[in-house]
Amino acid sequence: MDQAAKALGVGDAVPDFKITTYDPVAKGFGSFDLAAQKEAGKWSILFFYPADFTFV
Repeated sequence: MDQAAKALGVGDAVPDFKITTYDPVAKGFGSFDLAAQKEAGKWSILFFYPADFTFV
């Protein structure tokens, strides 16, 4: 099975990734890099809202 298609379960390590983000305060786009967050010793909370395409 392709690594990208494998579902993650509770307690699984999240593979490193980069995504485009939107900051409503700055009213602009940015990016998030999980590997950079780990190197900086920062915590990250990941959640998904698959119901529609509105900003949460």
